[in-house]
Amino acid sequence: MTASGRPPLGARSMRRRTVEDRAMRALIWIAAVVAVLPLLLVLYYVASQGLPALRLSLFTAGPQPVGQAGGGIKPAIVGSMIMVGLGTLIGTPIAVLTGIYVREYASGRAAVVVRFLIDVLAGVPSIIVGLFIYGLVVVPMGNFSAIAGALALAVILIPGVARITDEMLALVPHSVREASYALGVPRWKTVVKVVVPAALNGIVTGVVLSVARIAGEAAPLLFTALGNSVTSTALKQPMDALPLRIYLYASGPYKVWHEQAWAASLVLVGLVLCFALAMRLLFRRPAFS
Repeated sequence: MTASGRPPLGARSMRRRTVEDRAMRALIWIAAVVAVLPLLLVLYYVASQGLPALRLSLFTAGPQPVGQAGGGIKPAIVGSMIMVGLGTLIGTPIAVLTGIYVREYASGRAAVVVRFLIDVLAGVPSIIVGLFIYGLVVVPMGNFSAIAGALALAVILIPGVARITDEMLALVPHSVREASYALGVPRWKTVVKVVVPAALNGIVTGVVLSVARIAGEAAPLLFTALGNSVTSTALKQPMDALPLRIYLYASGPYKVWHEQAWAASLVLVGLVLCFALAMRLLFRRPAFS
């Protein structure tokens, strides 16, 4: 203490910094809770509404005629798994290779142009993508099909995975590339064997997020896959999907439809969660291992 009774300047400064640090920590915790709370509320509400309607027949039976009780959503589950899986298989290689080109091979101007186009594609509403595939695939084929639905989902997936791939590759230190070049490794092999494995965790995260998005898309499927009340694996025929079935049942006038819509929503969330966990476990590895 000084002669005037005040704490030294250093002590006051330390106290002020301590208060500021605690205040910022509290704000960060509040922000984290606010960010996670909507997800927890959505999961709780979907589970509370969907669990009472879950039963074995929901997974083994198809929809009943309009107005009748019972039935299930087996065609929608099978159709979603087929179209989302096919869309992921089509879109992921294209998106990853695009991200690699932008980060590792494109010149300054070309990289800026491609990144801008990817961002524009990411902002295109999904219903517009559905209309595009409708004119490009459905009209020439003369019918709706699972192939058209998968292509629409692939187009929606591409920009998200491509952008995240680009950003993840940017985080790999240039010294890693230079060390590989110094050993005489060609550029393409450096990218494939060194750079991409180092960024794999981030790329997988981008794929999981994009798959979660396309799994819940209904608008593009209305113009491409249309829907089907029977279980079908024919890629050239209309096919049902969980978002389509949820939309149909939720907008219908029957209580049993509303119950099955909530159950289908819970199933869709569960499938996305299982896929995310499986991808995490499959590709869990430290960087530069």
